[in-house]
Amino acid sequence: MGRDVAATTPSESSPPSLSKPKDVAAGIPAVISSLTHGITRMGTLASLRNFTSVNRFDGFDCPGCAWPDPDGHRTIAEFCENGAKAVADEGTRKRAGPEFWSQWSVGELSRKSDQWLNSQGRLTHPMILRPGSDYYSELSWDEAFDIIADELVSLDNPDQAVFYTSGRTSNEAAFLWQLLARRFGTNNLPDCSNMCHESSGVA
Repeated sequence: MGRDVAATTPSESSPPSLSKPKDVAAGIPAVISSLTHGITRMGTLASLRNFTSVNRFDGFDCPGCAWPDPDGHRTIAEFCENGAKAVADEGTRKRAGPEFWSQWSVGELSRKSDQWLNSQGRLTHPMILRPGSDYYSELSWDEAFDIIADELVSLDNPDQAVFYTSGRTSNEAAFLWQLLARRFGTNNLPDCSNMCHESSGVA
């Protein structure tokens, strides 16, 4: 390939911070920490809007875990500190536009940690790594869909296609995605859960 791409991202260089266990798992420090993550990533108004919608009947499920929600009354903060971090991460205002991708080659990006890559923000445009290039470049949505369609129709069998999904996708988006895959003629819909639970399935 000739792009000098690392096979795996590096391990975190700083060791984990170990301290004496706390006496309580919530309280004012957890509230301050949650608000800090929310406000610095999403802004004040978005933090209030999103945090008051987590695990609410008229809101959305927390992307952080599958903790069961009460059937009856729900409190104003029906989530934990890690849930707040996950919501703040999903709702970040940071954007990784074409100018970001023109600064970093795929080789340089392959040597960044997963946490660093995730913290750069959301994609703003379809991006492609063209043959012979070391940098992702922007393309139009029409061109992106044309490339995908050309790849799909060139397959000898629909089962050669894989429609990968994420556990953090909304139910509505996942429904449409599986509808597309099944209409195309395959049931190959692996999820990130397959990878996460592969070891427990083998054990």
